[in-house]
Amino acid sequence: MKWIYTKPILCILLLVFQFATLLAQTNRKYSREVESKIHQVEQNLASWVEIKDTPKWNLQERMKFYKIKGISVAIIKNYKIEWARGYGWADSAENRLVTSSTLFQAASISKSLNALGMLKLAQNKSIDINTDINSYLRSWKFPYDSVSKGKKITIANLLSHTGGLNISGFDGYTIIDSIPNIIQILNGKNPANNDAVKSIFEPNLKYKYSGGGTSISQLIIEDVSGENYAAYMESNVLKPIGMRNSFYTNTTSKSKLKLLATGYNGEKEVAMKYHIYPEKAAAGLWTNPTELSKCVIEIQKSLLGKSNRILPQKMITQMLTPYLDSSSALGVFIDDKGSAKYFRHGGVNEGFTSLYVGNMKNGYGAVVMCNSTDKTILYEILNSIATVYKWENYYSPIIKKVIKIDPVELSKYVGNYTSNDREYTISQDKGNLFLELIGQKWQIYFTSATDFFMYQAPGIDHQFIFDNNKIQAFHIKLNGGRNIIVKKME
Repeated sequence: MKWIYTKPILCILLLVFQFATLLAQTNRKYSREVESKIHQVEQNLASWVEIKDTPKWNLQERMKFYKIKGISVAIIKNYKIEWARGYGWADSAENRLVTSSTLFQAASISKSLNALGMLKLAQNKSIDINTDINSYLRSWKFPYDSVSKGKKITIANLLSHTGGLNISGFDGYTIIDSIPNIIQILNGKNPANNDAVKSIFEPNLKYKYSGGGTSISQLIIEDVSGENYAAYMESNVLKPIGMRNSFYTNTTSKSKLKLLATGYNGEKEVAMKYHIYPEKAAAGLWTNPTELSKCVIEIQKSLLGKSNRILPQKMITQMLTPYLDSSSALGVFIDDKGSAKYFRHGGVNEGFTSLYVGNMKNGYGAVVMCNSTDKTILYEILNSIATVYKWENYYSPIIKKVIKIDPVELSKYVGNYTSNDREYTISQDKGNLFLELIGQKWQIYFTSATDFFMYQAPGIDHQFIFDNNKIQAFHIKLNGGRNIIVKKME
């Protein structure tokens, strides 16, 4: 029989072959049992909410849905890396595939390793984490004012985000920008692109995430150790646990340049491929899931008293103990899920997202990294991993039944909305509604004429408010009963 390929069919076959190639790429092959687990993880991605009678997604579908270029995954089982695999493109223009060696920006996961470095100084009696930070700052002093109400900020406050400080995150710089030093960053002085780090309420009062506070800890490490931050972290944290290709420096050797993933916002490359973050402690780490898994495993083993390559059991226990907030510990967040506890941290830089989770009693966990700003797929992959590997109490989806709204009725919802100087846009496309916020576009799923959810907003429900058949606003229903009212603009 003679086969005749039309052009459309040929294109489809080429696309299928291309993605199969991306999945296979230069990945290591494992035992039949492990390969079966990998396949199950790839086929069972799931959100925090599941739509009734809808099957699970596969990795290919979700990468396409979220416009993800590349993903890298590592699985921890019995205090060892069971498998690591890359998917998609590290740089599509250069035809570079993601492998398990590809380096990604870890973004705020940098804070977890920074805490290890800071606690190393405490273990060596060079600092006391419950002492005023100005006792250790020599090249700069924190400018206390009336806002702090005479209370002093401690290192523990910096690591647990309880110092009452501003600046949640940083924008980074391109490789052709002038790069500020740490003191310019803390003072908010040119060429820094951030405000000065300062008090916005008294310390030790409540949790508020602050990359600004973490940047103070970066300077403390330099002032106390007498070393450049990147050098200190390499010798005291990265090397002892075998993270030999990971680094905190603003520049890297030519030998590592081809290992760096390019960041993307959807299909668009980040300017100059990636940003530079001189706020190293808060956002500056380059690594991959394989090497980051070594850090997770070291923390797990140290917690059981089975390793002390960085810190002993007592100090790791302190690190993993929530400080003031019920979740925020020292450089990590704790999830108490009944009989199971997990430590975790995520990160978002321009064009990069990352997430790790480690169980506190048993040696399992995972690290997922991505060269995209949308982090939703990371949670879906972790949910699949938790399901396949039977993680205790980790994943319990909310089941919802979705309804369709008549396309004519959908026009009522379309428009611009605002809350707290943040603008939202709801638009209609092919019979569906989408919410747009800060460059992100998320599909709305209705469970009634007023109630809706979005996959990208885990655990959060929303409700439109009508008056005389006209929409006035929508509520964002947060955990703890707090609502944000987003009003529709005329």
